[in-house]
Amino acid sequence: MSHETIYQAIYLHPRGALRRELVSLLRHGHASRLPRSRGRDRRSQIPDMKSIHIRPPEVETRLVPGHWEGDLLKGAGNRCGVGVAVERMSGFVVLAHMADTGAVATLNGFDAALRPILAGLRRTLTYDQGCEMAAHRALEARLGLEVYFADPHSPWQRGTCENTNGLLRQYLPKGSDLTRHSQDDLNAIALRLNTRPRVRLKGETPLECFTQMIEFNRLNQPKLQ
Repeated sequence: MSHETIYQAIYLHPRGALRRELVSLLRHGHASRLPRSRGRDRRSQIPDMKSIHIRPPEVETRLVPGHWEGDLLKGAGNRCGVGVAVERMSGFVVLAHMADTGAVATLNGFDAALRPILAGLRRTLTYDQGCEMAAHRALEARLGLEVYFADPHSPWQRGTCENTNGLLRQYLPKGSDLTRHSQDDLNAIALRLNTRPRVRLKGETPLECFTQMIEFNRLNQPKLQ
């Protein structure tokens, strides 16, 4: 039975106390099922975008480490945000405190969050077409990675990040004031997700998998003569 069948069964249930109780148990708790595409795209056109369709084929396979998906969780009134970056192969999450939701804050936030990662483990970042990523060329120059953009209204093209966002909303509810969470708070939340065993990883945690990737990368670095 697919997850969509379960959702439809709950939302088709007659209105009443039982329906409200069932809906409250869902991760997002929406009162009704929301379509994937709603209205026209009001986001600004980002200059020099590279489409997800020219992304290296290895990204899709999850067999090569260092390919990330990113997003920005926005807080109350869209005045504050938390940057999210998820490594596709391991599911390892890093979170970035943002001073605001503008392009400069996003650039500095993702730079600070991803810079400690070994260069060999930050190859690409796939993002949606949110205008906060307008400074993507500067991010590429700082970190030596390639930024690609998903199609509008296509969250499934960044399914790993979308699933992670759902988990994060348990700690960072939609509409809440995200400014009260320091970078230390965000690191603690990321650690909770990174130490949660995953079926996809055969019971290993994202942290265990990512640590193995770091060790493999170090062992295979060219030796200086």
